[in-house]
Amino acid sequence: MKVLNLYCGIGGNRKDWPDHYQITSVELHKGIAKEYEKLYPDDELIKGDAIAYLLENYQRFDFIWASPPCPTHSRARYWAYRDSKPIMPDMTLYQLIIFLKTHFKGNYCVENVIPYYEPLIEPSIKIGRHLFWTNFKVNEYQLPRTKSFNYKTTKDFAAELNIHIDESSKGSRGFDLNKVYRNCVKPEIGVHILNCSTSKNKDLFSYGVIE
Repeated sequence: MKVLNLYCGIGGNRKDWPDHYQITSVELHKGIAKEYEKLYPDDELIKGDAIAYLLENYQRFDFIWASPPCPTHSRARYWAYRDSKPIMPDMTLYQLIIFLKTHFKGNYCVENVIPYYEPLIEPSIKIGRHLFWTNFKVNEYQLPRTKSFNYKTTKDFAAELNIHIDESSKGSRGFDLNKVYRNCVKPEIGVHILNCSTSKNKDLFSYGVIE
């Protein structure tokens, strides 16, 4: 199975995907891409623009996951800055959904945060603080209770995701590790959705499914 993972970050959603799948991931930020490469050395990593890669290569894949930038849609940012620094929403989210729905013949999942406005395209499902747009049925999923999102430390996020980035290079890394951790989709959600994309895959597993 050939899987494309766009805007991969440090691979929260990808962490529990089977390693024998042919996984290609795309990340523009060089520092983040370097950390992804350390975590998943067997993946093919493209350091570049996700949309440009998608347009040239989408037909090569069986499953596509996309987690486009979310800050301009975030409720937290909206309430913090709406009076002093309003910004235009990045519409890449909806461009991706429309493109994949119209042109891609495989299964896809587009993920983003719950926005401060009514979503312009109705999502397939909400899990935790994420919305997902898919072209297949995703079973309801129950997340375990954890410490409130607003009070989690970098170590809390690392433990929860079981993704541990060396903090010794903090000054030269070029990104906010805590922010990157916060942006991750939990691994159990990532594998649950991939599992739901095809009931015929016996080598996938899922967590917390509500029948």
